[in-house]
Amino acid sequence: MSHAWLSLGANLEKPVEQLANATHLLSANPAINVIVQSKVLKNPAWGKTDQPDFHNIVLGIETSLTPLELLDTCQSIENKMGRVRKERWGPRLIDIDIVAYERIRMDTERLTLPHPHAHEREFVLKPLSEISPETQNWILEQAAS
Repeated sequence: MSHAWLSLGANLEKPVEQLANATHLLSANPAINVIVQSKVLKNPAWGKTDQPDFHNIVLGIETSLTPLELLDTCQSIENKMGRVRKERWGPRLIDIDIVAYERIRMDTERLTLPHPHAHEREFVLKPLSEISPETQNWILEQAAS
């Protein structure tokens, strides 16, 4: 099993319930085991700031999925929950990003690891420091190199 860290965010309708629902759907997948969850962090929107505040969590998971299979699974859950991609960094019912997968560095058309903006986002770094400070440090080191 591989370890990965996911950042979940929502700012429409009932964000805390949507985070819980997304976590449940991830856990229901037999190839994913949620091993740790951060506290919910409420924070202002990032990128496009004229929208409601976001609620965010970070999950630590074990998975038998490859990084791209995990991406497909996360996007499938987003779609199942009603996410519509209208604008970059816009409001959303749910967003699930792969922040890191093991210590793999990859840069493909579909997926960049570690997440290219993770080191700039307190709503990722703060919850990640709560559940996996060593992963937070690795992400910051990768951004500096």
